[in-house]
Amino acid sequence: MTDPLLLHDVVLDGNGVRVDVALAHGRVAAISPVTRRRRGAAVIDGAGGALLPGLHDHHLHLLAMAAARRSVPLGPPDVVDPAGLIAALTAADRGAPPGQWLRGVGYHESVAGDLDGDGLDARWPCARPVRVQHRSGACWILNGAAAAAVGLADAPLAGIERSVGGSPTGRVFGLDDWLGDRVPRVAPDLASTGAELAGYGVTAVTDATPTERADEVALLAAAATAGLAVRVMITGGPGLPSHASPGLARGPVKLVVADHDLPSIEALATSIGAARRLGRAVAVHCVTRPGLVLALAAWADVGAAPGDRIEHGAVMPAELVAEVAALGLTVVTQPRVVHDRGDAYLAEVEPADRDDLWRCGTLRAAGVPVAGSSDAPFGPADPWAAMVTAVDRTTRGGRLLGAHDAIDPSAALALYLAPLERPAGGSRRIVVGAAADCCLLDAPLASVLAAPDARRVAVTVAGGRVTHRR
Repeated sequence: MTDPLLLHDVVLDGNGVRVDVALAHGRVAAISPVTRRRRGAAVIDGAGGALLPGLHDHHLHLLAMAAARRSVPLGPPDVVDPAGLIAALTAADRGAPPGQWLRGVGYHESVAGDLDGDGLDARWPCARPVRVQHRSGACWILNGAAAAAVGLADAPLAGIERSVGGSPTGRVFGLDDWLGDRVPRVAPDLASTGAELAGYGVTAVTDATPTERADEVALLAAAATAGLAVRVMITGGPGLPSHASPGLARGPVKLVVADHDLPSIEALATSIGAARRLGRAVAVHCVTRPGLVLALAAWADVGAAPGDRIEHGAVMPAELVAEVAALGLTVVTQPRVVHDRGDAYLAEVEPADRDDLWRCGTLRAAGVPVAGSSDAPFGPADPWAAMVTAVDRTTRGGRLLGAHDAIDPSAALALYLAPLERPAGGSRRIVVGAAADCCLLDAPLASVLAAPDARRVAVTVAGGRVTHRR
């Protein structure tokens, strides 16, 4: 169903006033008092439900999401011990044709320790090539067959971990493009990925992958022009050409401060300067204290610009919050991490450092704009689940982590309402002339925010086209 479309008997802005909203040519054409219900294919009855702007996920990875749909979950909560790891790999092996690679995702040390290639072979000997991604997304673990297939022993690359004797351990860091050229490719099902996001009320996303591959951008562009359910803005790495691609907006340049191989301040400052010469902001991946300190030092040298962002900001000591605010940076965070990984943090992180983890409320109080995201597939793509955790800061085990960083439900929703191009730009509103990107809930807003749940999304409209209808 596409516009012209009438969203009948809906409520805007939580004010309780019921209106009709007409959509035409990809825009909100009119907002008027509720009329007698009109039946027809171009009318959707909201029955007094809240009509919101479509939600925006400000940091995810579409191609990795599509790949994860055909991968084997090998981390919590699906797999929690060595027996579960072996059972999951065995089941996947039985269901795969001979010679096909197995791709595992979500591995964490709590399952079977600090796993490497030899450890994988020892636990689960297999002639089939297997690669397992750590849940951080920063590391791949290759079994012996996979290491041989990609020529790991002969590749003189810094991201290939080696033993004291010089043999590869099977662990590979930051070499996704290199691996991608050597592993058989399967066409990604981006349509299903877009449909999943639309089911959450999401109408636009920022793909934060630091890719420099034209073929990956072409896959996203082809999906976008073919009617992908979400609008896409891409970042891309510093080597990706800056010219626009069909159907894709171009966002900030993604710079990764890799914890396994920290760049110098000078090198990072040079990369920021290169983005400036292209007229683009930067989105800097920071997940540790050293990474954040380094990034802030580089920004201090070069100067921050409108649109500059910290991606994740997983560890943010109190003494650095004021510096982030003074630079005018936006933090793009993932609230759901507190739920999914909080119990491990409480077990492993020093008590004095726990207050620094995944800040939200304290950043907002300091004047730092905060935008919400999922980092999918490295976290769940459901923004409503993330809102729950932004409010209650409760781990999977029911323990509090950083209660001082909790925010109220309206603020949690607002994390997903800023424009893609300006995640610090405040919440969008449904007004005449705005883009016809809407999320219709099945109840008033106050009722939904009392217990956020993606099942309350009744209809999603993106660009005037219905992309989800429950």
